[in-house]
Amino acid sequence: MWLGEWVEIKKGDGTRPTTLRTYRWLIDTHIVPTIGRIRLDKLTPLDIRRLVAAAKASGLSPVSVRHVHGLIRNALAEAERLDLVPRNVAKAVRAPSIPHKDVRALRPEEARRLIEVLHGDRLEALFACALMLGLRRGEILGLRWTDVDLDGAVLHVRQSLQRVDGSLTFVPAKTVRSHRKLPIPARLAELLRQHRVTQAGERFERGDSWVETGLVFTSSIGTPLEPRNVNRRFDQLRATAGLPWLRLHDLRHAFASMLFSEGVPARTVMELLGHSTIQLTMNTYTHVMPETQRDAVGRLDHLFTDDRPEDDEDDSTEQAGDADPTDTDTDTDTDE
Repeated sequence: MWLGEWVEIKKGDGTRPTTLRTYRWLIDTHIVPTIGRIRLDKLTPLDIRRLVAAAKASGLSPVSVRHVHGLIRNALAEAERLDLVPRNVAKAVRAPSIPHKDVRALRPEEARRLIEVLHGDRLEALFACALMLGLRRGEILGLRWTDVDLDGAVLHVRQSLQRVDGSLTFVPAKTVRSHRKLPIPARLAELLRQHRVTQAGERFERGDSWVETGLVFTSSIGTPLEPRNVNRRFDQLRATAGLPWLRLHDLRHAFASMLFSEGVPARTVMELLGHSTIQLTMNTYTHVMPETQRDAVGRLDHLFTDDRPEDDEDDSTEQAGDADPTDTDTDTDTDE
């Protein structure tokens, strides 16, 4: 079957194991049952439309339905390059849309309440990496001390810890943008130093039973942390803070929203988050744009009002010609 052969081609191209697993699941569960009996060169756009409709009817999320369409489109594109089909019929079928969903961000008072609850917890520095740097869970769990330069206050995201076929596996950063160098805020650097001291104490207490992995965040015996256990601990802490809606991944969203509220350009936010495109960043954080835009436009108010005394008007105009204080603000607002 061509789809099975295509997955092997993708494997040879270096596609991540987790992605390959998703491909196989979508193929076996949704694609083969719908169009698996149709010869490759006999597929029509109508068949692809039926595939998408069947995926929707099965209860798949809009994102997963879009993945089904993307998978068959990419597989047929490869078949077209190899002259196995005359054209890619999936291109004639529009990809299903994904309804926009606003991301709820922590309000300042909620963030302060959460920080108070996190204080002193064994995983405080771990959760701080999500809130203060916007790191994904897998990126945090994949951090090694060799990736962290506390003296230089920089951190390198090079790998991620993920569960692949039932086993915890370290995989390299997915894209060039995911592989990034980030500045470490002073407070986070302090928390990481404290965490390193705590870890050294655990290593000493465990002695020969300690498993050295070089990871920043480990179990009490040095092994990689189970991602689900990290989520469970966070769920306990968020409940204590009175934030039942908050997910661990929402700390990443809170980080981005705070940057936008401080007027940080979207491209900088994109680079810090490791997003593949600026469109992804803008679409994800549309909900924070109105307030940011209102603040930016508000900065222009002084251009249209004049409360200066008449006697000083000429002198003020000459001084403004030497150093217009609006130059910096205008550059900042329009820089993308």
